[in-house]
Amino acid sequence: MPEVTTAYATGTPCWVDLMAKDQQAALDLYRDLFGWQGQVGPAEFGGYAVCELNGRAAAGIGPAMAPEGMPTPPTVWTSYLASTDAQATQDAIVAAGGTLLIPVMDVGTLGRMLIAADPQGAVFGVWQPGEFFGARVVNEAGALTWNELHTNDAPGATAFYGEAFGIEIEPVEGTEQYWELRVGGRAVGGLTLLANDPPGTPAHWLTYFSVDDVDSTVDALVKRGGSVLAPPFDMVAGRMSVVADAQGAPFAVIKPGPM
Repeated sequence: MPEVTTAYATGTPCWVDLMAKDQQAALDLYRDLFGWQGQVGPAEFGGYAVCELNGRAAAGIGPAMAPEGMPTPPTVWTSYLASTDAQATQDAIVAAGGTLLIPVMDVGTLGRMLIAADPQGAVFGVWQPGEFFGARVVNEAGALTWNELHTNDAPGATAFYGEAFGIEIEPVEGTEQYWELRVGGRAVGGLTLLANDPPGTPAHWLTYFSVDDVDSTVDALVKRGGSVLAPPFDMVAGRMSVVADAQGAPFAVIKPGPM
């Protein structure tokens, strides 16, 4: 269902956000591209903006910040996996061989979060809901529709995400290099091998947004300073393209095919 009204099950991708060097430029670009409504948020949350699609929370865009003396983080979309207990999940991540980048912290009364990297280096977030449980709209044009792990070690990822979140990773029938991430028997994301990416690409999570027309969306992005990493192509799930916004953040757009 496009509208989400209840909290996500543990291990399910529940939110994505972008930390941009130029927050306002990012807000303007994604407004034009996806129809999001968002503005710089309150100072107590660092100006973080919750962008809405037709009045429903779709994604976050904040200003890129780093502790004094540390480099500014890369401009990328971060996928957050749901948890009912962020501290316990943090402990499980470390026990499973992951690396903490930002330890558990409270985000006012909205929830708790942390940022970590899996043993292969793919960075992700964890969100424990308080007053805010994550995206309230998915799987419709302009909204989050898929989260995909790119890794060089599928067995290692299966072990790590299984231990840390209880996620099951199973091969997709008829394919040799694609797996489904499943929570409670339901597909919530995908896994593919880095061999399918340009040489030198590090392990990462890729965010997919649904659109009505892939080609016109890509054209619009390019006119706004974005770039094309994989031109539009047809595949089993529909028509898609991998792009980067004007500040270099990669993401995918897809028009799902008929079910």
